[in-house]
Amino acid sequence: MSRPVVVADRMSKWYGQVIGLNEVTVSIPPGISGLLGPNGAGKSTLLKLVTGQLKPSKGHVQVLGEPVWGNPGAYRRIGYCPDHDAFYERFTGREWLTALLGLSGFEGERAAGAAERALETVGLTTAADRKIGGYSKGMRQRIKLAQAIAHEPELLVLDEPLAGLDPIGRRRVIDVIKAWGRDGRSVVVSSHVLHEIELMTSNILLLHNGRILAEGNVHRIRELIDEHPHTVRITAEDPRRLARHLLGYPHVIAMQLQDGAVVAQTSRPDAFYAELTALAAGDEAGAVREVTSPDDNLQAVFSYLVEH
Repeated sequence: MSRPVVVADRMSKWYGQVIGLNEVTVSIPPGISGLLGPNGAGKSTLLKLVTGQLKPSKGHVQVLGEPVWGNPGAYRRIGYCPDHDAFYERFTGREWLTALLGLSGFEGERAAGAAERALETVGLTTAADRKIGGYSKGMRQRIKLAQAIAHEPELLVLDEPLAGLDPIGRRRVIDVIKAWGRDGRSVVVSSHVLHEIELMTSNILLLHNGRILAEGNVHRIRELIDEHPHTVRITAEDPRRLARHLLGYPHVIAMQLQDGAVVAQTSRPDAFYAELTALAAGDEAGAVREVTSPDDNLQAVFSYLVEH
């Protein structure tokens, strides 16, 4: 069997009196693995430990067969997309990527070529010479992904990479992640939306209150969440126009208009997201700017697992 890409042994992380991660023992196999949990579950803490940004308070973690804390050689083998923005806003997308590639040892034409390939992969070629300060939220998310993949790492670690993307952008990023896995490389990707993870992989880890509750095939828990309505918030150019189209979907069971957005409940999230992407690709419902799903969609699943 292939060697695991991440092995954690009784790993904990404390922030003073607050426990961020509690006695986590896990072995993540090669390929694409999803880390699923609501905000505050410990996902970002776990990913920062895996990328060597934090040192465990207790226990150990190895990445790609070697300790990661204080190991620059291991850092070069990892690509990381954080959940927060931290840009030099006056840099263009191309300048930003080229500068970061320089820190990875890329120079001259090699750096320029790697930056161009990454920009093309995430669909930002036409915006490459615009300043990042003028990027939309979705474009900022894609330039973060570009810097994670530009140096061709062995392992991608992605913290909520679909947050803030419109349906077309979400599809592009999902395709990039799946292609990375097909090329024989590994990805650990976090989300608080089961449907997002399921589109990328069937191998998941469920994290709640700093502990791993379950791991394995996503289809084993799918029936748990399907028993409960799935809520989706869609920010749109013309919410009323979009709502009229969504009302025609048989699996939409409730809907309300909020400030600049439509909040819909669906009994079939996979069909809903597929149809919403197709709708956004045209112009009959107006521009769709952002799609988000609140943490409430997962609470029933985690309550069930905690009780059982």
